[in-house]
Amino acid sequence: MDPDIVGGIAGGAVSYLLLKIDAVVTREWNLQENINTALQNLGIELRSIEALLRNAASKKDPDHQFTDWIQNVRDQAYAIEDVLDLFRLHQYQETGLRSFKMRHSINKLIKDIEGSLQRIQQIKDRYHTMPFTGIHSAPNNTDLHPVRGMAPLFNDTVVGFEEHTNKLISWAVEEKQRLEVMFVVGMAGLGKTTLVHSVYESQRVKQGFNRHVWITASKSKTEVDILMTLLVEEFGCSITQGTAADVVALARKLRKLLLHQRYVIVLDDLCVKEVWESVRHAFPDGNNSRIIITTRRGDIANSCRDGDSIDIHKLQPLSPESAKQLFHQKAFSRNGRCPSGLEEVSKSILQKCDGLPLGIIEIGRLLSNKSPTKNEWKTLHDSLESELRSTGELSNTMKVLSASYKDLPFHLKYCFLYMSIFPENNPVKRRRLVRLWIAEGFVIKKSGKTLEEVGEGYLKELMDRNLLKANELDFDGLPTIVGVHSLMLKMILSISQEENFCTVCTEDLNGNTRRLSIQKQDFEASDQDLSHVRSFFSFGIGKVNIGSNFKLVKVLDIQGTPLKEFPNVITGLLLLRYLSLRNTNIKSIPDSLSDLRHLETLDLKQTLVTEVPKAVLQLEKLRHLLVYRYNMEGVRPFDMVQGFKAPKKITALNNLQTLSFVKASLQSRLPRQLRMIQGLENLTQLRKLGVVELAKEDGVRLCQSIGKMPNLHSLSVTSLNLEVPLELDAMSTNPPAFLQRLYLKGPLQKLPKWIFSLHDLVRIRLKWSSLPESPIRALENLPHLVEFQLLDAYTGTQLEFKSGKFPQLKILDLQQLKQLRSIVMEEGTLPCLQKLIIGHCRNLVHVPGGIGKLVHPQMLVLYDMPQTAYQLRCLVHHIPCIHSYKHGQLEVFHDH
Repeated sequence: MDPDIVGGIAGGAVSYLLLKIDAVVTREWNLQENINTALQNLGIELRSIEALLRNAASKKDPDHQFTDWIQNVRDQAYAIEDVLDLFRLHQYQETGLRSFKMRHSINKLIKDIEGSLQRIQQIKDRYHTMPFTGIHSAPNNTDLHPVRGMAPLFNDTVVGFEEHTNKLISWAVEEKQRLEVMFVVGMAGLGKTTLVHSVYESQRVKQGFNRHVWITASKSKTEVDILMTLLVEEFGCSITQGTAADVVALARKLRKLLLHQRYVIVLDDLCVKEVWESVRHAFPDGNNSRIIITTRRGDIANSCRDGDSIDIHKLQPLSPESAKQLFHQKAFSRNGRCPSGLEEVSKSILQKCDGLPLGIIEIGRLLSNKSPTKNEWKTLHDSLESELRSTGELSNTMKVLSASYKDLPFHLKYCFLYMSIFPENNPVKRRRLVRLWIAEGFVIKKSGKTLEEVGEGYLKELMDRNLLKANELDFDGLPTIVGVHSLMLKMILSISQEENFCTVCTEDLNGNTRRLSIQKQDFEASDQDLSHVRSFFSFGIGKVNIGSNFKLVKVLDIQGTPLKEFPNVITGLLLLRYLSLRNTNIKSIPDSLSDLRHLETLDLKQTLVTEVPKAVLQLEKLRHLLVYRYNMEGVRPFDMVQGFKAPKKITALNNLQTLSFVKASLQSRLPRQLRMIQGLENLTQLRKLGVVELAKEDGVRLCQSIGKMPNLHSLSVTSLNLEVPLELDAMSTNPPAFLQRLYLKGPLQKLPKWIFSLHDLVRIRLKWSSLPESPIRALENLPHLVEFQLLDAYTGTQLEFKSGKFPQLKILDLQQLKQLRSIVMEEGTLPCLQKLIIGHCRNLVHVPGGIGKLVHPQMLVLYDMPQTAYQLRCLVHHIPCIHSYKHGQLEVFHDH
C-alpha cells in the first residue's frame, strides 16, 4: 500500500480521536481523576504523532519502516476508540461495585495503550533522524515539458477528443485584444493533459504565438518554482540569491519580459489555488495571449473565475461508442475488431471503465498481451481490484487515480472512503450520505452552520474535486443521488480493505472490521464476532438476523430487508446514532426505543408504522424523524401520502430539523393549548416540515407556528380531505424568509399573500387547490422560481404568461385543469423554460399560443390531450423532444 494513503487513514483516525478525547475530558463524562489524567496523557501523545503525520504528508516516498509505523498508529487509534466507547456504554449499564470494577478495567486498558503509544513515540524519534527521500528540490529542465509519469495518456491519441480539441484551438486563436485563461477540468485519468497537448502542438497554435511555454504545476511546485522556471529556463535570466524567494520581484520581472509578447502558457496539473493567485499577476493583459490550466480541482477553477476573460472547459467521460472504439484499438491492435466470442466480457470490462480513457487504454494494453480467450479475459475482469494495487499490473492507473485522494484533507478522506460501503449498482442519496457522515463523527461543527450544512459543503467539495459524481440531478441542478466512478470505486475498495476501514461481505466474514457492508443473500449476525463494528449496512435481498454482539455500533442501516417486526435487540445498541428501517414491513416500534439516547436519525419511510410512541420524546438528540409512506394502491391520489400519529408533546424534540409527515387530524378533540400544531412553534430548528390531514380550524395555529421557524426550507401541507379548505392566510406578517420548496394540497379560496414575498422559493406545487383566480400574476415575479406545478388547482379558462416574467422557470407542469381553454405566452416570457408538461386538460384544444417563440424549450410532454401527433410535429417543430401519451401508452416520441 502506498505510504501516502496509509498515512492519510492514520492521520484521519488520530485527528478524529483527538476531537473525541477532548469531548470526553472537557464535558461529556464525570470521570475519575486517574482516568481523566490518563486520557489527557493520551491526547498529548496523539498530538505529537498527529504533527508528524501532517509533516510526512508533505514529503515524498517514505520507506516501509514509516509505513509500518503509521499502521501501528492507526491500530492504536482504533484501540483507544474502542476503550472510550466501551466506557460510555458501561456508563449506561453498570452501577455500584460493577461500575467500580469497570472503571478500574478501563483505566488499566488506557494505561496499556499509553505504554504502546510511548513505544510508538520512541520508534518515531528514531525514525525522525532518518531523512525522507525525494524531498522537493529546485526546478529543473523537465518542468518545461510534459512528463509521461505525470500523464500516462500523453502519447496516445484518444478517440472522442476531436470536438474538444477543435473548440479549444478556436478559442486560442480567436482575435481578442486581451489575455484569456481557460481551465480544463475533469477527474484524474480523463486525458486533460493529452487534450491540451494536442491543442498546444497544433499548427494553428504554433503559428499564432511567438512564445510557447509548458510548465508542470503539480502539488510540489510553489509559485516561486513556477516563476523561476519561466525566468531561468525560458528567458535565460540569472536570479540573485536575494530575489529568488521574493514572489513579487520575480512576478514583476517576468511581467516586464512578457509585456510585448504574444504568448501561450500551459500550467499542467494545478493543485493549489494560491499558486495561481500568486503568479497570475505576472502575466500582462493584451496581445491576444492565452493561458491554459489543467486541474482535477473544479473548486479551484470555479473560485478563480472572476470575469469573462476566465472560462472553464469541463471534460467528461467518453461516450459509450467512443469508449468502445478506443478499447478495441488498444485491445485488438491488429485490426481493431472484437472477436464474437469476447463481445460479452469485453462489454462488461468497458462498463467497469465507465468512459475513463486512462482505464480503457491501460486495460486494453494489458489485454492485448494476453491470450484472447474468455477465461483469460474474465480472470482480469474479476480481479480488477487486486490489479489496481501497488503490485498489480494496473498499478499505474492506481497511482493516477489515487493522486486526487492523497490531496484530500484528513476529514474528506474519511468521507470519500465511505463510498466503499455502497455497491457499485447502488448509489446513495445525497441527504442520506450527509446524515451518515454526521453519525460517524466525520463532520466537524462550524460556527453559524448546522452539521448538515457543513456536510453538504463537504459533499460539494468532493464533487468539485471530481471524486464524486451526480448520478441523478434534481430540478434545481443539485444532485439527489451521488456515486463514484467505477475504477475509482475499485481503488477505494482496495484502500478500505487494507486499512480496515470497511469490510464488504459477499461471502464469509473474516477478521475484525470497523464497518460492515453485507452484500450477500442472507447474513447471520448472532454467530459472528462483531465486537469492533461501528457501522452495519445490508444491501442483500435475503434475511439479516441481528444479534446482540455488536454493542458499539453507531450506524445501523438495514433498509430493504424482509423484516416484519422491529428487532428488539436494536434497543440494546445504546450508542446508536443512525437507524434506518426504510422499505421494511415493520408495523410498530417499541417503547424501549427510549434507551437510544444518542439517536440522531430515525428513518421509517415506506414502512407500515403509523404511530410513534411517547418513548420517542426521550430522544433529545433526534434531528431527523421520517415516518411516512407513499401508498400507490387502493387510495385516491389525494390520500397517497400516509403520515403518522405523533405524541402531542413531540414539540419537546427541539433539535429536530426534519419532521415528515405528521398527522394533524387526531388533535381536534384536545384543548387548543395542548394540540401538537400549537406546539410546533418550539421546533425552531426545523428545516423540513410535512403535515397531513390538517383541519380548517388548525390552519391559523399552524401559520403562527411556522412563523417562528426562521430556518424552514421545505414545507408541505395537506388538508383533511378534498372538501376541507386550507386556511393559511395568517402568516402574512412573518413568513419563513428562506423557504425554498412549498407543497400545498387541498382547496384554497385564494393564494396566501405571504407566498408573494418568498424571495428564495425555487419550487411550488399547488394540487387540488381549485383557485377561482389565476395564480400566475402572484408568482410571476419570484426571482428564483425554477419549477411551478398546477394540478387541479385552477378553475378558470385562461392562463396568461406576460413578457419578461418567470425569469428562472425551467419546468412548467399544468395538469387536470378541466376548465382551461387557452394558454397565452407572450414573446419574451419564460426565457429559461426547458420542460413543459400539459395533461388531462380536455378543453385545451390548441397548442399554447406563443410556444413557438420560447427560447430554450427542450421537451414537451402531453398526457391524454386532444392534439394528434401530426399536429404537434407541425406546430412545435423547434422542440427537440416531444412525448405524447394516450391512456398511459406512449403515442409519439419525436427527437431531432
